[in-house]
Amino acid sequence: MVSLQLGSPERSSQPRPQRRGVMLLLSVMVALSLGLASFYTWRQGSLFAIGCLFGLTLYHSSFGFASSYRKLIVSGQIQGVLAQLLMLALASLLFAPFLLTRSAQGAVAPVGLQGAVGAFLFGVGMQLGSGCACGTLYTIGAGSSMMLFTLISFCLGSFWASLLDGWWSGWPRLQPHSFLGDWGLPGLWVQLLLLAGIAWALWQWKRQTAPTTETGSLPEAEFSLEASLPRWQQWIYGPWPLVVGGVVLAILNTLTLWIAGRPWGVTWGFTLWTAKLAQALGWDPRSTTFWSQGFPAEALQQNVFADITSVMNLGIILGSALAATLAGRMGVRKPPSRLGVIGALLGGILMGFGARMAFGCNVGAYFSGIASTSWHGWLWIGFALLGTLLGIRLRPWFRLPG
Repeated sequence: MVSLQLGSPERSSQPRPQRRGVMLLLSVMVALSLGLASFYTWRQGSLFAIGCLFGLTLYHSSFGFASSYRKLIVSGQIQGVLAQLLMLALASLLFAPFLLTRSAQGAVAPVGLQGAVGAFLFGVGMQLGSGCACGTLYTIGAGSSMMLFTLISFCLGSFWASLLDGWWSGWPRLQPHSFLGDWGLPGLWVQLLLLAGIAWALWQWKRQTAPTTETGSLPEAEFSLEASLPRWQQWIYGPWPLVVGGVVLAILNTLTLWIAGRPWGVTWGFTLWTAKLAQALGWDPRSTTFWSQGFPAEALQQNVFADITSVMNLGIILGSALAATLAGRMGVRKPPSRLGVIGALLGGILMGFGARMAFGCNVGAYFSGIASTSWHGWLWIGFALLGTLLGIRLRPWFRLPG
C-alpha cells in the first residue's frame, strides 16, 4: 500500500508506548463513537469503531497493496500478494451468505472500457503517490506529511472526475455481473478456484526462481507467510504477520457489510469532502448532473458525520495513529524531497480521477468488488497492475525508491 515501512516486522520487540498519546486517542475515539451513536444511530458509531480497527490493523500488519505489487514486480517477493489472495478468499466465503440471501448489497459494477482506463490510471497513481486510498489515510494517521499532499490531490482528482461524469457514459460496457449473481453458490467455488490457481502459480514461480539452500529447499525466512499467531503483547503493540492482517481485514469488511448493508469503501468520502468545500466556496451543485440528483445530492445536504464512508475514513486515521503511539513510533515525517512531493500530488490526482472512473479504488473495487465476486473487481486488478508497471518505471523520475 505504501513504500514507507510503517509497522514492519523489523520493529523493536520491546516497544515503548507513548502513553499520553494513547490515552488522548482512546478518549477521542470513545467520545466520537458514543457521540455518533447518540446523534445518529448505533450503526454510525459502530462503523466508526470498525474504521478505527481497520486503521490499527493496516498499521500493525503493514498490510500493503501498492507496495506488495511493487515488491512482486521489482524483487519477486510474493508474500504480500499471497496475503491478499488469502484475504480475498476468506472475504468471499464470509460475504456469500449475505449476498445469496440478499440481506446486503455487494460491490458490483459494470464491466467496460471506463473501468479499465480508470483502474490503469489508479495503478500509475498509487506508485507515484506511494500509497493507495486506505494507505494514504493510515500513513497520515501515523505521521507522514508527504501523504497529506497525496490526500489533497486525491480529493481534487476524485471531485474533478465527478464533474466530468457524463464524458464516458457512452463508452462500451457490460451490465454488472458477479459469479454469485449469475451462477449462485457454484459461482463462489469458481472464484475460489481462480484465487487458489493464482496462489499456486505464484508459489510455483517462486520455487523456480528463488535461490535454494544447500538442501535444495527454499529459504524459509524469505518465503514464509509468517502464519504463526502473534504473542499477546504483539496484538496490542504490533507488529502483526501479513497473514493475520489479511484475515482481520476480511473479518472487518464482513462486519461492515453486515452493519452498513454494503462493503467497505474509501474514495467516496474524498469526493464528498471536496464537494462540500467547493459548495462552501460558492460552487452550485445544480450545475452538474452527478451532484444535482439522487444519493450525491442527498449526501451534500447532510452533515458529513452522517456519511458512512466519511466516518470510517476518520476512524482509519485515528486507528492508525493509536497503533503508532502504542508502538512508540508516532512522529511527523518530512517529505523525502520536492520531487517526491510532486510525485505525491500527481499520483493523488491520478488515483482520485481513476477511482471515480473505475467505480472504486483498491478497497471499493478490488477488495470489496472481488469479495462480492464482481467481474469488475477482476477487471480492476488486471488493469491496475498494468498501470503499476508504468508507475514503477516513473518512480525514479521523482526520486522515489524502487
